[in-house]
This record gives sequence, structure tokens and C-alpha cells, in this order.
Amino acid sequence: MEGLPEPLLAEIIKRITRTSDLNAISLVSKHLYNAEAEERVTIRVGCGLHPATKALSSLCFRFPNLWKVEINYSGWTSKQGRQLDNQGILVLSSQCPLLSDLTLSFCSYINDTGIGHLADCKRLKALRLKFAPAISSSGLLSVATGCKNLSAFHLVDCMKVGSVEWLEYLGRAGSVVELVVMDCKGIKQYDLLKFGQGWMKLEKFEFQISNCWSSGTPSNSSYYAHHPYKYDLSCENLKDLRLAHIDIAMRMLGHIVAVPHIGLHFLLRKCKALEKLCLHYVTGLEKSDMIALFQNCSTLRSFTLHELPTLRMPLTDESLVVLGRSCPMLEVVELSFTICSNTYLSEIGLTQGIVMLIQSAPVRVLMLTGIGNFGDEGMRGLSSAQFLETLVLADCEMITDSGISFLSCAPSLSSLTLQQCNKVTDNGMAELVRSQKLESLTVVCCHRISLNGVQGAARSVHYSA
Repeated sequence: MEGLPEPLLAEIIKRITRTSDLNAISLVSKHLYNAEAEERVTIRVGCGLHPATKALSSLCFRFPNLWKVEINYSGWTSKQGRQLDNQGILVLSSQCPLLSDLTLSFCSYINDTGIGHLADCKRLKALRLKFAPAISSSGLLSVATGCKNLSAFHLVDCMKVGSVEWLEYLGRAGSVVELVVMDCKGIKQYDLLKFGQGWMKLEKFEFQISNCWSSGTPSNSSYYAHHPYKYDLSCENLKDLRLAHIDIAMRMLGHIVAVPHIGLHFLLRKCKALEKLCLHYVTGLEKSDMIALFQNCSTLRSFTLHELPTLRMPLTDESLVVLGRSCPMLEVVELSFTICSNTYLSEIGLTQGIVMLIQSAPVRVLMLTGIGNFGDEGMRGLSSAQFLETLVLADCEMITDSGISFLSCAPSLSSLTLQQCNKVTDNGMAELVRSQKLESLTVVCCHRISLNGVQGAARSVHYSA
């Protein structure tokens, strides 16, 4: 090893991914110690830093080419010593000239003063803050004004952040292509409209408010008199969109009023480059919204919809047919309904729409949860899907052994997961055993399927009673 050329040695070290292995190789010789120090560009630290600031300073000195740093204090207790504080961020900003990617998780002792030091990190491109209870909008504004190249910004569970001047500044700068805001109760969906022209360049956007269903939805039209938000926003470069736990309906005196372009509703009409869409318990959608969205998104590759038990979502056979016909690149579909009533399921149908979707689009992965009226006829339709490789069925109570037996004819199916499908028995599994076509089978909480019943049904079998 001592005689290897430096470029070859560097290439070997780059291919070693585990931190423990990198630490071990640095102990072999002084030559490898120095080479590993030069090549190490990422570190992940947290509770093991002691004393925190001094230890971090030593790491920055040893690894002069660090560009990605993650500081994570998840699970920290006071017995583990004092957390890294503002002084630690000052060390990073002064001793890591190449720093471009920083993640701070559960760092309770870093406030606006500390985060303000990042303004000196002119190369910083990605900043992720997860549970930063002492950081407010003032600190974020310092970062926004100082870090001109910021392209990825994640804000998760930061309860002290309220005003959104920093968001307006980032929008005007136009450098951010990835924006994630989750569980920050001080930021409502209407505040995000202040991102303004920043929407034009954005490629990935996630917004979620847990346990806060109204999410800033106005109760009457007077809301607009005091909040002159504009809806003429362009988001034609958005490729990845996830909305969760928000209400995009206009409500007056407890009734939903059909008013166009309310809050983040505008995204569903203007995103034409979407490749991945996840709607996780979003209320206020209409049937026309879904159809218009599918018709506009010919590049869609992944679609996920999660639904609440008592809310009526506009997903019908008709909209699923439009999805299949309008999205020729669709590969992944996940539909999940949480304890939907039989009345609701009978009204929206879905079985015919799912079958037509899977037969008209090149769907490789299909996940169905809680669709209680999807039974053996639906399974017959799935058995002729040319591209279907992975099928997940959970809480689909109408599927029987007959429906499972159709899967032995599915031309491309290689992975099957069954969870709480209680009408399927060992007899249904026997047909899969005879077909010998599955690579992977997972059976969870299917009380009429035994461990013996799944033996030999796939090369890899995972069973849990």
C-alpha cells in the first residue's frame, strides 16, 4: 500500500463508504492516515462530540476538504455532555472553506446568532434544519441574504419560525430548486405564495402541517383585503410535489365554496413537468382538479394518494382512466384509503378504473391499501398487465383464493406483498407455489395463510403472523 501512486490510493479510499472502515484504514500507516484525511469530504457527528466545539474543530483541522457535514443530536440526553452551540457553527464557517451541504438535526443550543455565522459560507448550497427550536425567521433571513448559492432548503419542525421575509428573499434570489417545509406551525400555505418568482425555478416542493388541517385557509372573502397574494405564479419546472395534511378549499360558514386558485391549489393546475406527485390527506380537491392535473402532466412517473376515512376525494374510475391515458410514463401508483366505508367505496367504484389504468399505462409498481371493494374481478384484470412487476395488497378484504390464483398468469409479476387479506388461504398460495414465478413474497397478518402455505412460493419469502 505504501508504494501505490497517489491517484490510485485516492480512488481506493473514495470507494470505501462505511465510516468504520475509513477510520480503520487510517490506522494502517501514516501514509494512509494522511491520504484518508485528504479524501474525506463528508462527516456525520453528534452525541459523541465531547467537548463539542473543541472536538469539531479538531475534525475540521484533520479533514480540510469537508464539503458535507451532518450534526445530529437525536436521542441526546444531558448526561452525554453539552451539545454543540453557536460557537460550533462559527468553527464550521471559519474552518471549512469548502462547506456546501449542512444538516442540523435536534440541535437545541443553536440559535439565530449561530445560524447567522453561515452567512460567511459562500459555497453553501444545501441547508437542512430539523427540530431547531431556538432558530427564528431572523436567523433564516441572515442565511438567505448571505448564501447566494443556496439551492436546497429544508425546514422541519422549527416552531419558532413565523414571518417569511427570508422566503421572499429566497424567491427573489431565484437559486432554490428544492424547498421542503414540514410541521412548522408558524408557516401557512398562503405564506408560501410569497416565494413569488422563486416558483419558476423550483423543481422539488414538499409542504406538510401535521395535526393542523385548516393550514391557514381563509374563512371568508375579507381575507384577501388584507393579504394581497397573487396567483399568477409559474411552476412549470416543478418535477416533485408532495402536499400533506392541508385544506385547499375556500370555506364560508362551514360550507365549501368553489373558488378557483385558493392557497396551494394553484399548483395542481400549473405543474406541467411533474414526475412525482404525492397527495397525503389533502382536502378540498375536486374531480375536475384531478382530471386537469393528469391531463397536463404527461411526464408523471409516480402517483401517490392517501385518503381519510370520512372525507370525499375526487378519485373515481373516470379520473383513473384519464391518468392511464394521459401519463404514458407512469410507473408507480399507490392508492391508500384509511378505513373507508362500504358506502363510499361503492359510490366511487375504483375497480374498473384501476384495471384500465394498469392496462393502459406501463405501471411497474402498484400498491393498494384499504380498497375494500377491489376483489377477484379486479385481480383478473391485473393478471393481464404487461409491465406489472411489484404488487402490494393491504386490507383488501374482497380478494379470495380465486383472485390470487389469477396472478400466476401475470406475465411480469415478480414481487407480491399481502397484508391483512383475510379471505386468502393456503389454497390460494398453492397456485403461486405451482407457478414458481415469484422472486419475492411477503405475507403479513393474513390469518388464514400459514407458514407452511407460503413455503416454495418465491425465492425469497418473508412471513409474519
